[in-house]
Amino acid sequence: MTRDQIQQLIEDGRFAAEGQSFQLAETHISWVLLSGKNAYKIKKPVKFDFLDFSTLEKRRYYCQRELELNSRFCQGIYLEVQAVVEGPAGLSIGGKGATIDYALHMKRLDGSRQMNLLLEQNLVTPFHMQQVGEKLSIFHTYTDVIERPPDIGGMQASFSDLASVANRLKALLGPSVKKKLMESLVFGRSFLGLHAERLLERGRQGFIIDGHGDLHSRNIFLLEEPIIFDCIEFNDAFRYVDVLDELAFLCMDLDYYGFRQLEAPLLNAYMRENDCIGGDEDWALFLFFKWYRANVRLKVKALQSLQEGEQAGSRTQSTIEEYWQLYSAYYHELRKK
Repeated sequence: MTRDQIQQLIEDGRFAAEGQSFQLAETHISWVLLSGKNAYKIKKPVKFDFLDFSTLEKRRYYCQRELELNSRFCQGIYLEVQAVVEGPAGLSIGGKGATIDYALHMKRLDGSRQMNLLLEQNLVTPFHMQQVGEKLSIFHTYTDVIERPPDIGGMQASFSDLASVANRLKALLGPSVKKKLMESLVFGRSFLGLHAERLLERGRQGFIIDGHGDLHSRNIFLLEEPIIFDCIEFNDAFRYVDVLDELAFLCMDLDYYGFRQLEAPLLNAYMRENDCIGGDEDWALFLFFKWYRANVRLKVKALQSLQEGEQAGSRTQSTIEEYWQLYSAYYHELRKK
C-alpha cells in the first residue's frame, strides 16, 4: 500500500469490522491504525538490508509470522491476518474485493499503561519488574533452544559498525568524541575475543534461545498482568540471542530512564526459575550486552538525525547525548572488570 491509500482508509472509514474513524501511528516499517478496541498493523512495502517487505506475498507471510511468534507469550492480543481489499465502495480491511495488502488484526491495549510512559511518570514499581521477570523466565524456559554456536566474528562486526556514524557523532557531540569512540570499539572487539570461549560454552549450555529480539519498555504494557508484545518477525537472527542479551536490553532501557534500582527485582525474579549467570565472567558479559544495546541505540539515533538533516530537533540531539553518556559509562565500567 501507499501512504495515500492509508490516508484513504482513515478518511473513508470503510472498514468491514467496525464503522469508526481510525487514528494512525507510524514507524519506518509499518502503519498501525487504531480504533476502539482494535488495532490493524500494515507493513510498508520497503526493503532494507535486514528485512524485505517489498512484495504482497512477503507482507502476507510476515504478517502470519508475526501472529505466530507473538502468540508464544501474549495469547489473545494478536488475533488474525486480514486482507486489505479494494471493492466498489472503496478500500476496507476485510470484506469483498481485490486484495491489495494484508493487515494484522490485534486487540488494542491501554496506551497509558505502556511501560516507557510509566517510567517517565515514575510509576513503575519493583513488583512490576518482578512480574515481568517471572513472565520472561517462563517464556525463555519453554521457547526453542538454538543449537548453533554464537558467531563471535559477526558480533565483533556488529559492535564495530557504530564507526559508520562516527563523523555524525563528532559533528553533534564535539571533536573529541570520534577518538573516544574508535578507542572503545577496539576494546569491544578485544573483549569479545577474550570471552569467546565462555560465549561458546553458554551456547552449548542452551542459553541461546529463540527469544523476543526487541525487548525494551515500549514493547511492554504493565496491566494487571504484564503484556510483552511486538517481537521481531522479519529476521530470525535478531531473535536468536543469549538470554543475557535479552535481559540486558531491558536493563539498559531501565538505565536510560534512570531506574537502575529496578534491575535487581527483574533479575532476581527471572533467575529464581532460570539461573543464567554462573559467575563473574557472566556478569561481565551481561554488562557487555548492555553496552552493545546502547551502541545500537546510539547508532540508530545518529542515523535518524542524518535522515532528518537540518530538521533534526533538540529532542533528537538530546537523545543522542544521553545514549552517548550511557554508552561511555558502560565502557568505563567494563574496563574496570
